Amino acid sequence: MIASLRKWAKSLKQQTLVVYHVARDPRTPWFARVLALAVAAYALSPIDLIPDFIPILGCLDDLVIVPLGLMLVLRLTPGEVLAAARIKAERAADRPVSRGMAVVIVGIWTFAAVVLGVWAWRLFRT
Repeated sequence: MIASLRKWAKSLKQQTLVVYHVARDPRTPWFARVLALAVAAYALSPIDLIPDFIPILGCLDDLVIVPLGLMLVLRLTPGEVLAAARIKAERAADRPVSRGMAVVIVGIWTFAAVVLGVWAWRLFRT
């Protein structure tokens, strides 16, 4: 059971990389590119729409939103673009993980949250 879940998670990560490369390909239709960017950003971001510590719902969003978004992007993408993206994703999966970039992404999200919080505080204060 655990082995099959690990295999599924690895496949999901691989498909997320494919979708990321689909979004960067200029041959991809604009709607598919926007959707691919949104799905890849959500899947790769350390911040979730529904936090994981909320029982059931925290994991449910990852189990529903990401796979459905991946399926939709893969259906909207032309075959030749998808084939090229799969090759690029296989190469990228072999590279080491960048912990420094993870810190940068968390920093960007934190900065955005602070700016949004300050803006909301000023808006509702008056």
